[in-house]
Amino acid sequence: MFKGKVAIITGASSGIGKETALLFAKEGASVSLVARRENILKEVCEKIQNGGRKALAVKADLCNPEETKKVVEQTVQKFGGIDILVNSAGIIASGTIKNTTLEAWEKMFMINVTSVFYLMQLCLPYLIERKGNIVNVSSVTGLRAFPGVLAYCASKAAVDHLTRCAALELASDGVRVNAVNPGVTITNLHKAGGMSEESYAQFLERSKSTHPLGRVGKPEEIAELILFLASDKARWITGVTYSIDGGRAQTCLR
Repeated sequence: MFKGKVAIITGASSGIGKETALLFAKEGASVSLVARRENILKEVCEKIQNGGRKALAVKADLCNPEETKKVVEQTVQKFGGIDILVNSAGIIASGTIKNTTLEAWEKMFMINVTSVFYLMQLCLPYLIERKGNIVNVSSVTGLRAFPGVLAYCASKAAVDHLTRCAALELASDGVRVNAVNPGVTITNLHKAGGMSEESYAQFLERSKSTHPLGRVGKPEEIAELILFLASDKARWITGVTYSIDGGRAQTCLR
């Protein structure tokens, strides 16, 4: 499906980003894997290479503009161009309008929104040249409001609108831009955001009742949707924010 294609995938050391990288490689793409945790990133890269596929590990802090430029430069140097950009890197943190600090707010937006915008912008010359596409990983919180994670919700809503605006602006260049909006999915996101193992287990159990299909998602399920949106099967789809959440976005507080 992706033979001869080159994909940059951020957040590729774990969770949705990792599963997306593995799936894209399986389908024949050359993948440029981006994350901050170099040792884990190399393990993913080696797994792909051991399977006979092409992969490049790029350690980068996407809050640093120079390191973000390096991602694009090294990818093009290695593979000759870019066809697909998947922005999967992101963070979550608890906080309300009453207690979220300006520093916490700015950090959330820097990682979840600004780095996405800048990497999209840097990749554009190559995506336009190859009529490529972008898939951003958003969240159900971009579509619906949830208390206690104010900055995260606002950042994902920003990603959704960034996706829609960019899709309209790039349509004439033949570049598609879409986003996926997962519900609760089993990844390291919440634990990295400060949730304990016990609290996370309780959160996952409670989430069975907040998602109409009665369970949380798996990262490989999100990866399958990303793969579809990045493929030629979705060549007439752009500007969508696609829910994949077991029905969560359709529910109301009870």
